[in-house]
Amino acid sequence: MSSCDHQHPQQPARRRTLAVLVMGAALLTGACQVRPLYGTIGSPGGSTPAVTTELAAIDIDTVETASVEDLDRVGQVLRNELIFGFRRGREGGEPRYRLRILIDRPLNEVGVERLADVPSAYTVTVNASYVLSEIGTGRTVTTGRAFGSASFDFSSQRFANLRAERDAEDRAAKMVAADIQTRLAGFFASRG
Repeated sequence: MSSCDHQHPQQPARRRTLAVLVMGAALLTGACQVRPLYGTIGSPGGSTPAVTTELAAIDIDTVETASVEDLDRVGQVLRNELIFGFRRGREGGEPRYRLRILIDRPLNEVGVERLADVPSAYTVTVNASYVLSEIGTGRTVTTGRAFGSASFDFSSQRFANLRAERDAEDRAAKMVAADIQTRLAGFFASRG
């Protein structure tokens, strides 16, 4: 008798096990809910406000700085990005929430010229702590931290270095704004 003539008694048991696993996975994934983050959240008895409506109801205070460095410009870039992200260029309604942000901006050397011991590249990091509170009650709704980093090359030209550092600060501030917006949108979506 050849090896092909032998029946494998374990084959039906394997098939049953595989079938049970596939059906179990189908049942588990069938219970998942997927819904748009910025769309309207509907429920059978009515609908709750959309995340975009909640974001548009946030009043953003002037961004505070934690260090002695002049970070007003970076704070203003962050604030402007958040205002546009929350309202999408539209006029905001009556504010129900207040967002306070505190930032700092360390500058780190990440590259050194060989044989000259002079920095060749820097990384700018914008760290932000935020507190979202209700305007009517003053109650804190949520808090969080976000950061963004961007690097730039250092050259022998003074103006080029200043411009490169400013561009890196802007890129890092925009990353922080996008992160805060996503975190707050997720917060409002989970409440709805």
